[in-house]
Amino acid sequence: MIAEELINQMIPALKYTDAAEKAIIWMEELKTNQLPVIDKKAFKGLVTEDIILDGNNLDRKIGDLKLIAEQCYVNEDQHLLDLIRVAKECDSELVAIVNHDGEYLGVSRNEDTLKAFASTLAVQGQGGILVLEMRYMDYSMSEISRLIESDDAKILGAFLSQSPGDPNFIYLTLKINKEDLTTVVATLERFNYKIAAKFHESSTKETERERLDNLLNFLDI
Repeated sequence: MIAEELINQMIPALKYTDAAEKAIIWMEELKTNQLPVIDKKAFKGLVTEDIILDGNNLDRKIGDLKLIAEQCYVNEDQHLLDLIRVAKECDSELVAIVNHDGEYLGVSRNEDTLKAFASTLAVQGQGGILVLEMRYMDYSMSEISRLIESDDAKILGAFLSQSPGDPNFIYLTLKINKEDLTTVVATLERFNYKIAAKFHESSTKETERERLDNLLNFLDI
């Protein structure tokens, strides 16, 4: 899904010549504390409720206010994951969407983007989730995919995140199309992959065995 498909048509853009009071009224109606600002079809940033109320003068023009998130935009053909990334980088509720001429097309709300992401197979598909911890230099999706597919399973989605404790390590989160990932876990561990976390439905027997293993590891036996 691309950015253009996620434009929220209900959120209007303010112009430099609009009064601050108009922005407050729109924010109250739309239940948002941010609105996009444009000038001559170009996205100029976001104005927030706090910025407007800080001066305690609703007669001011939007063009007289200091805007935020001037770089909080993506091109119309960028992926929804780019929208999520930019929203996080800007710490913003809204992300502007522009065409390749730099002309403003609209905005996407975080709520819209997350709903779209939630509808993907990586989220909606049945299966379990594994989180692998490894050094970034050891990361190879092709190798990991080969091992998982050797157990007659498929990866539905994958996400990388950096370890907060060491920038040289990463967490690889995998959504796999099997409810019981016992054999997949065994295969990955056999090839020295560290399983940081797992969320799946295993058999009762396997659950009991894992509890015993955890206890033995804790007792260092």
